[in-house]
Formats: sequence, structure tokens, C-alpha cells
Amino acid sequence: MAHYTTADQIDLSSVADGYGLTGVSLTVLSGGAANSSFRLACDQGEYVLTSLDNHDEDTANTLARHTRALHRLGLPTSEIVPARDGSLIVPSDDRLLVLKRWIAGTVEQPLPLALLPEAGSLLARLHELPSDAEGLDDVPIGSRRLSAEHLASVPGFADHEFARWLTSRLDRVRGAEADSHRAPCLIHGDLFDDNVIVRDDGGLSVLDWETVSLDDPLLDLGMAAVGLAQDEAGLLDTGRLHALLEGYEKIRPLTTVDRSILPLEIEHAALIIAFHRYHRHNVRFPNPERATYHRAMVRFTESVAARV
Repeated sequence: MAHYTTADQIDLSSVADGYGLTGVSLTVLSGGAANSSFRLACDQGEYVLTSLDNHDEDTANTLARHTRALHRLGLPTSEIVPARDGSLIVPSDDRLLVLKRWIAGTVEQPLPLALLPEAGSLLARLHELPSDAEGLDDVPIGSRRLSAEHLASVPGFADHEFARWLTSRLDRVRGAEADSHRAPCLIHGDLFDDNVIVRDDGGLSVLDWETVSLDDPLLDLGMAAVGLAQDEAGLLDTGRLHALLEGYEKIRPLTTVDRSILPLEIEHAALIIAFHRYHRHNVRFPNPERATYHRAMVRFTESVAARV
């Protein structure tokens, strides 16, 4: 099973001392597929305290540096709060903790249609940022794509029908991608509604930079379509997709070729998610309640060609 931290495992006195806080209390925050987060209230204000349960010291510091760099570039995202000694990550027992300023707002699932243009604009702003900015010089290349190790594991899936379907689809997508070339940029890689805060001031902030990488902006736009443009049945909703693209193109207009390639990249993004859902819940951390979770992505993928 995946490991998560509970509130009673957090040494509050250590946290308070490390950050120079007083009157500290914690409330569990829901969500988070990889880490455990808490709302931290104290005399100095409100924050989010996250235990990076699936990170080592190097990757935890990298995540914090990337998040801080993106905030400093003006992107509406979490602001990392350094400890009293200037470090971005604070060790506590066998845990690695990061503190971020609280963003007043809510997560709305699904993200309302009226806010999709702003989500598209936010993604385009990210794609326009300089990838060589301070703190971003070590962003990985293409890490949101399935690795050679991932691909090699597919034939061994117990669900043979899914394995054959996934292999066939990936072969087709990757073959078509070989003929298209776009300049890589910073991508988020996971712009789903649970990573978007609808702030109390009406704007949007984006969270979770664990999948940030340098890659094709259309793959990131495709991933955003998977995350934000599904209808109630879990199929591609063209109205939501058009709203997302409306905001994106105000900053980064798509060419005719881009538009022709986008359905392929939406499908590619859905295949990546389908793989990870199956692999996580059937291979890494078997969970009978989630064993068929990947099938929703099969249905979504099949809907792309019919609806775009």
C-alpha cells in the first residue's frame, strides 16, 4: 500500500521551531495522490504543510525549487515558505516537510465551464515562461511520457485485452508523433481540476508541480483536455474543450497544423493516464476497489476521434 502521513505523526513542536511559528494547529486536507497535506493555522497566519511521502531529500528539494521559481516568475501558484535557516525542506523524524502560504479558495470538481478559458490562459502563460530561469535549469525532459521501462511492463499486465489495446494505441500515436516537431517548453503535465484552486478573488491558481517537464505544449494541452474537458459520462466534451482552447489561444494561437495534431495528443495524454491508473492500482499498490479505474480512460480515448 502507498504510505501516507497522518496528523498525529507530525511533530508540531519541531515544525514550529523550524519555521519560527507559535500557536500551531493542523487540519487534514483531502486529496493528494502522492503526498499528505494539512492546513496549518498559527499566530502568524495560515499555511499548507505537506509531507512529501513519496520523495527523497533530493527530489523534495527539487520540487520545492521548481515551485518557488514558477511563483517568482509570476505564475499564480503556491508560495514556498523557507524555514528559519533558509532551507525549503524541513526534515522531521523520517519525513520531509514543505510549508506553503495558504491560498484562499476552493477546489471545484468539475471546474465550471465559465472558468475554463482562464484555465487555458494559465496554461499558455506557463508555456511562455523561460525554461532557463533560475531554479528551473534541471527540469527533466519528456518525463511525463511513458518510459522504456513503463512500455516494457505492458505485455505483462494481467488484463491482456487492455495491454493489447494500450500497445496498439501507443504504437499508432508515437508513430504519428515522429512526423511532427514543435519546440519544447515548460509543461505542467497534470492540469486536472483537483490541481486548480478557484481563489476567493475569482482567479485561478495551479498546484502540484511533480510532473513539470520540458515537452511538447500540445501534449500538455491534451493532458488538460483529459483533466478538464470531460462530460458527466467521462467522455470528451467539445464545448468544454473549445472553452479551454479559447483562453489558451488568446496568448498562444494554434496553427492549422497544431489543431490537426491536437486530437492525437489528447489521445496520447489519455493513454498515459490509463497506463498509470492500471499500473498503480493493479501492479504497484494492488487495490481491488480501484482495479478497473483505468477503464474510464479507455472510454474517454475512444470518444476523442468521434468528437473532435
